[in-house]
Amino acid sequence: MPSRGFTRVSPCIATLALWCLGFQLGAVAAQSPVAATPTVARLRVYSLRAEALEQARQLLATGDTALRPAYERLVREADVALKAGPFSVTDKRRTPPSGDKHDYVSMAPYWWPDSTKPNGLPYLRRDGERNPEIRNDYDAPRLAALTGAVSTLALGYYFTADERYADHAARLLRVWFLDPATHMNPHLRYGQAIPGMTQGRAAGVIETRSFVALVDAIGLLDRSPSWRDADAQAMRTWMSAYLQWLQTSDIGKAEQGARNNHGTWYDAQVAALALFTGDTGLARATLEASKARRIGAQVTRDGRQPYELVRTRSLSYSAMNLEGLCRLAELGRAVGVNLWSYEAPGGGGSIRKALDYLAPYADTALEWHGQQITPTEPDWAVLLLERARVAYPSARYDELLRKISGDVVLSHRARLLYPPSLR
Repeated sequence: MPSRGFTRVSPCIATLALWCLGFQLGAVAAQSPVAATPTVARLRVYSLRAEALEQARQLLATGDTALRPAYERLVREADVALKAGPFSVTDKRRTPPSGDKHDYVSMAPYWWPDSTKPNGLPYLRRDGERNPEIRNDYDAPRLAALTGAVSTLALGYYFTADERYADHAARLLRVWFLDPATHMNPHLRYGQAIPGMTQGRAAGVIETRSFVALVDAIGLLDRSPSWRDADAQAMRTWMSAYLQWLQTSDIGKAEQGARNNHGTWYDAQVAALALFTGDTGLARATLEASKARRIGAQVTRDGRQPYELVRTRSLSYSAMNLEGLCRLAELGRAVGVNLWSYEAPGGGGSIRKALDYLAPYADTALEWHGQQITPTEPDWAVLLLERARVAYPSARYDELLRKISGDVVLSHRARLLYPPSLR
């Protein structure tokens, strides 16, 4: 296929490389931020803020130095992403249960062979411990690499107007979603299979939570000649089909009923895809229901998230669910549903209470008393705090950001999404 005629990079290497900081700055110096121009039409982004992105671009164009480290890191990562892919579900050697290689297949990450059985079946759950088998010719690593690369390239294109970034992002999207020979079928029937138990389960839907960011990335490509009207329409058609599957399949319905982060990210996917495909009624209804169904049911009056605190990686899962709740709140802004200010009846849970419970642990001097069997990333709280200081203007969040290593914060992409001057 012509669209696949460029260098392959393994998903594992590509994903790691996108976040690597050990690159020289020489090439970055030649890449200047694009000058801000009058906006012809509002950016079609949903969980990002168009006005914040435009403000960041204007600041960079006028020589602002505060955003320069984040900008330079983004350009480095976008240059690496130019070499990523292409990625396709048809790359796998294994054959899905359907016999159709266009079907997405993955394995549940926390399930391991039973050492007491000759064939190891059925697998047993070890929460928080990732079985390395999940990277053995399954599609989840490919999808993660694809969505990460496209998001980086699209943001790089927005800030630099470098058409190479948009062109490569468009190619990656066509290969994964649109090309007849390589596209993914719009369902996750075989997501997170458990050997000896099931060929697919509702929990697999969490693996497409990156679609919430992906539709924003597609919006950033709208003005590029590399992303044609036919591509945009075909992507809306694909996402519409996937959205219908989420709503009508037994797997999708089961995931909607999940009480923890899986339910939160299900709602975020439905709302984001509904906005992307033009169904504002569905988006609004989903987000209104999220008030009680997600915030009220998952956050206590003191800000704890009980369904995440029982996990063996309780800090990581609390942060992951809170990120999903914040995404819902940002999506709500598009349809007039105020989740940022919602508080459950009787002084119950709220997003702000969850933030205020979790945010202090950005300071590594404060010990987390729940289970956390894996290390956390140094930047785990940066996006949450950058978003919090905009949603709830308070010097407290700025102070907590200062508790994190300066380089980690200054070079973080969140600085471009929520520039320091935004209030």
